[in-house]
Amino acid sequence: MRQIFIAFLTVIALLLTGTAAAYVGPGAGISVLGALWGLIIGVVMAVGVILFWPIRVMIRKIKANKGDQASEANTTASDTDADPDASGEQAATSRTSSPSQMP
Repeated sequence: MRQIFIAFLTVIALLLTGTAAAYVGPGAGISVLGALWGLIIGVVMAVGVILFWPIRVMIRKIKANKGDQASEANTTASDTDADPDASGEQAATSRTSSPSQMP
């Protein structure tokens, strides 16, 4: 009951007040505008990041798939061009011609 009485007195006091003869300079207005712009830009950036996140993940997956396809194409091309016996001979000659194994 006491809270209702205090709220009633507060409303009456606010209704009975007159206009205030006060001066608000341009500095206060510029401060309010700067804070408002900061708040608006922050909210827009947060929403933009949340909305762009799935698109970013999709772009990364597409690039990763293209990279996998390119590496698969390179390995299959090198496998078909090289003769397995020749590569074995090259490895054997490279091992025997190293300076540490020469007499």
